[in-house]
Amino acid sequence: MDEKEKQNLEEERVVRIMSKDIEGKMSLYAGLTKIKGISWAISGAVCNLLKLDRKKKIGELNAEEVKKIEQVLSDLKIPGFLQNRRKDFIQGEDKHLIGADLDLQKEFDIKRIKKIKSYRGFRHIAGLPTKGQRTRSNFRKNRRKGAGIKKKT
Repeated sequence: MDEKEKQNLEEERVVRIMSKDIEGKMSLYAGLTKIKGISWAISGAVCNLLKLDRKKKIGELNAEEVKKIEQVLSDLKIPGFLQNRRKDFIQGEDKHLIGADLDLQKEFDIKRIKKIKSYRGFRHIAGLPTKGQRTRSNFRKNRRKGAGIKKKT
């Protein structure tokens, strides 16, 4: 191995898995959790299924291993209690969404509850908390500055 190859190995690259850039110096187990919709449990299951070392750096993965990971994640059969979309509103089935699909579905859900003008929809429109949190001392990031005590000038 010449010096250029050593330098390339030392330089940690960024690996793209499921349209998410993950730093090469992260371990496989922790790096997979950076993908939206992948929990620690699912990350561990993928490592066990493919018989990959959890401590292996993501930068050390070759293209074939990355393809295998993406394939396993796209058609992974996981138990219902680990899925993030149980009893889907439209299709009525359990599924697990990953990455951009999860963001898009969440956006559609919020638009739907705004459209039907439910209580949660009104709270979203007003920019207030939707799940019963108090508003007296929290959620003031949307308010103008200086609404409390004013300084003497």
